[in-house]
Formats: sequence, structure tokens, C-alpha cells
Amino acid sequence: MQPTHGPDHPGRQQPPTRQRSAAGRADARRTEARPETPSETTTRLRPVPVRASAPARPAAPPPPAVPPPVPPSRPTAPPLRPERGGAWAPAPRPGAGEPYGSGRNTAAHYGRGTPDPAFSWSASTEAGASGSGRPVVTFAQPEGYDENARPYPLGRRFRSQVVAAAVCLVLGVGLIGGAVAGSWLAGDSGEAGESSGFAAAGNMWHSVPVDELFPPTLQGKGAGPGDADRTWTRTAVAPDSGCEGAFDPLLRKLLAPVGCERLLRATYTDATQSHVTTVGLLFTEADAAAMASLADRFDKERLDRRSDLMPRPYAAKGTAAADFGAGQRAAWAISVLTDAPVVVYAVSGWADGRDVDTPLPAEDAMESGTTTAPAQAGLGHEARGLADRVERGLRKNVGAATEQSS
Repeated sequence: MQPTHGPDHPGRQQPPTRQRSAAGRADARRTEARPETPSETTTRLRPVPVRASAPARPAAPPPPAVPPPVPPSRPTAPPLRPERGGAWAPAPRPGAGEPYGSGRNTAAHYGRGTPDPAFSWSASTEAGASGSGRPVVTFAQPEGYDENARPYPLGRRFRSQVVAAAVCLVLGVGLIGGAVAGSWLAGDSGEAGESSGFAAAGNMWHSVPVDELFPPTLQGKGAGPGDADRTWTRTAVAPDSGCEGAFDPLLRKLLAPVGCERLLRATYTDATQSHVTTVGLLFTEADAAAMASLADRFDKERLDRRSDLMPRPYAAKGTAAADFGAGQRAAWAISVLTDAPVVVYAVSGWADGRDVDTPLPAEDAMESGTTTAPAQAGLGHEARGLADRVERGLRKNVGAATEQSS
């Protein structure tokens, strides 16, 4: 006879043994489940209860979820506090110097998952703390700030710097002032020396013997054409005089602004007595500024190259220069000095009294390739060589007179 109800019919009662068996298996599975460990990052799902008509035991509550461990991070440096001697060091943290696990130096004290600051690179221990052995890290006092990291007032903050800067400023001003004063004094002494030398040169005409101004014999090494040596012998010395009749009218007018204190002249001949040359020293009445102005005019207008501004020679009777007149002038040279009130000049010609149609400035007659008779005879070298050596002698005497006066 077939049963009236199926095995799953709700009205049919299941055998007690089968119910107990199913409940027991569920309890066994719950019992055998491994407890969750802190290393797990997700929560286990609890078992799904078996459908049964018998009341099931309440499921055990899941253990509290443990948050994943936080990786160590660099802690913020602790605030600084003053130590003995003015040094600054980090303030001690809670539990610093106590053994780990004492309750004040644990992760629970700093919060779950927070690493112990004692293991950080910036951790420090108080002097005499036990258990660490690591050196104490201290920091110097921050410049311009107090223990609360507040800036000092300006006057207190930079007092020493301001004092040092003021001292440096005073020293610098003193050094600069000394340098300026020294330069000024040196300039004054230099100007005074130049002034005394200028004045001494103006007195050479009556304070220096004639043999020093116009030596009886002058040597001119390399002064001739082709750097040939020259020797000049003095044949006559003119008495010192004024400038009346010593210059052509146009040259006398040109020299009038500087005045004429005294005129000294001497005539030389070469070793063969073929050439004659007159050398003159015109001592003016001008100051340094007037002489500089005259020299500038000669240079800009090239007045030393104009044939209408040639000086006149001194022809002494009974000498090789007896026939040396205005028509025999072949080459000339003029120099206006600026460090002495003197105009130096020289004019040369032939000793036989021949006339010269085209005289040349000494610089032009000395140029190579010039085919004129004065140039080929070397008369330009005669005029320039003698003028240079007389000028050198004058400067030498001026230097000696300046040294004696100082």
C-alpha cells in the first residue's frame, strides 16, 4: 500500500534520528572551521544553516574585524625644547627611556597600527636613558627664533650683525678716504714736481753753463743716413739776446703769444765741414697751459712743415758758417716743449754758401726714396739729430736742478 504523503510533504514527520544527524553535522562544520587570524584581510563567511524543522542553535558571533596593518611612516619630528648650555633637543615622548611593553612604550599607547617612534631615524633618548644605546641627537638653537619658534624683535635679532656691518662700513670708509687722500696728496706732489721742473727749465738760460747747453762736441750714433754715425763740432755761440731779427716776421708773429724771455743759439759743423747747422733755444714767458696750446696748434696745423715758418741761421764770421744765410737754408726742425717753457729748433745748409730752391722739413728729407739734394746730402738728419741732442741735454739739466731743489 503506497503512502498518502511524499517524503517532502510538510505534514509528514521526519525520523528524529535523521534530524539529529543533520544538526550534528552542521555543528561539526562550525566547530571544525578555523578561527580567523589577524593576518587575514577579509572576514570569513559563516556557514549557511541547514534547513530543518528543528530549531537551530544560534550562530556564534564573528570575531571583530582587525584592520590591516598600517605600514611604518616617518613620524613628524617632535617639538624642540632647550637643554643645558643653550643647545636645543627634541622634547621626550611619552615612555621614552622605558622598556618596551611597560605600558607606555607600546603600540596601544600610540594607537593601534602606529609604529614605535623610538625606531624612527629622528628618535632620541635623554642623557642617561637605559636600554637604547643610540646617540642623542641635538640641534643648535635656530638663529633669530626663541624656544617657541617665534622670531625675535628686529633690534634683538640682528644687533650683532648690525654692529659688525657698522664696523665694516666705518673701516671701509676710512680705507677709501685714506686712498683718496693719498692719491690727492700724490697728485699734488706730482703737480708740484712738474711745476718746479717747469720753473727750473725757465731759468736754465742763465743758471746753466753754455758748454752744458751747447756742448763743444756732440756725438750722433746712428743719426746719419742709413744709421750712420755723426759727429758735430761747435763753431760759434751767439750772445744771449732777445728775439729781434732772429725770426722771419711770420714766425715771430706765431711765437708772440708765448713771449720771448731769452734766445740762445749755437752753430755746428759736421766732421767734413761740408754742412752747417744752427741750433736755438727760445726761452718763453709762457706758463704750461700756453705752451700746451702752442704745441697743439703746431701739431694740428702742421706748422713745423711750412717753409715760410723756417727759423733763421746764425752765421758767425771767420767760421765755416760765415756764408750761412737765409737763402742757404735746406732743412729745419721745430719742437714746442710742454714740460718746459722752451721752443727748440735747428736749421741746416751747405757750408759753401750754395742757394737752396726747395727746402724740406727734416721729417720729409729723412724719408727714404726722396731725390732732392738736401735729402740725398742728409741735411734733414743733420737738423733733426742736433735738435734732439740739445733737447736731451736741456731735459737732463732740468732733472738735475729739480732734484737739487727738492
